[in-house]
Amino acid sequence: MKRVIGFHYTLTDKSGTVLDSSIGDEPLFFLEGSQQIIPGLEKVLGLMNPGDKRKIEVKANDAYGEINPDLVVKVKKTQFPPDAELQVGDQFQVNNDHHSPVFTIMNVDTDEVTVDGNHPMAGKDLFFDVEIVGIRPATAEEMSHGHAHGAHGQGHH
Repeated sequence: MKRVIGFHYTLTDKSGTVLDSSIGDEPLFFLEGSQQIIPGLEKVLGLMNPGDKRKIEVKANDAYGEINPDLVVKVKKTQFPPDAELQVGDQFQVNNDHHSPVFTIMNVDTDEVTVDGNHPMAGKDLFFDVEIVGIRPATAEEMSHGHAHGAHGQGHH
């Protein structure tokens, strides 16, 4: 039986800079085995119990992967809508499929735009400070939907 695990977290990079945190907000709940969170974090959280606190280092390989140089490409400016205001740092998807990669504009030249399809966290080791706030069996609805529906299993789509 799959479980739903709820946890609070603070995510930092190697230098200790906070990248994200649930502190002061709702904890994050995920359905085990549903690929809702990075694999290296899920492996460790699955071994913990409610009330446990732990610092977890997740290597890039078990997080968002290593940087794939093949995903950094130069595209002709003519591939973009003529009225597009292309700015370094802008992000876009090629189509509306939520599984397609998000590209970030890295450089804009006269005729070409350099885009990067790697996840912004690719190539980075991540450091989590976590506390398990709850573990419960997944509901049948969560199992069929493939994701957690919050603390008590009641979600609204």
